[in-house]
Amino acid sequence: MLAELPQVEIYTDGACTGNPGPGGYGVILKYGDRIKELSGGFALTTNNRMEILAAIVGLEALKRPCQVTLFSDSRYLVDAVNQSWVERWRRYGWKKGKNGEPAKNVDLWQRLLPLLEKHRVTLVWVKGHADNHYNNRCDQLAVQAAGQPDLPPDPGYQAGGAPVSMLF
Repeated sequence: MLAELPQVEIYTDGACTGNPGPGGYGVILKYGDRIKELSGGFALTTNNRMEILAAIVGLEALKRPCQVTLFSDSRYLVDAVNQSWVERWRRYGWKKGKNGEPAKNVDLWQRLLPLLEKHRVTLVWVKGHADNHYNNRCDQLAVQAAGQPDLPPDPGYQAGGAPVSMLF
């Protein structure tokens, strides 16, 4: 009989000063009474990249497979996973449809998908800047991270919005 997976809540948010511009992510992991906060940022990135990266950082922080409820105020992230857009993009060679335009943020989606397979993840959309304490705290962490001096470059993003074909 399989052991029951630990139940973890992950709250995430991304922020950008300008879009593109300096960006940051904030993550809160909650396991029982234990809470861990994570954040970081890049000198030039996009809000959507920071939203996806927040989910990645939260899931990568888990030391073993878990049952995860991941809360995000990003429709882009939640809908791409819950409505299987990202699976279609992958199936069509990272294009939006068989002959469509290239999907964006491929490097991050390629990093996220194996994590979604490793863990049992339910993504839940929450309204941003509303009454969710943990989402609001993640926003604070993300904004603080985006405002740090001397942020490193985002290795998967370059000026002009063109994705760089490399993984972190």
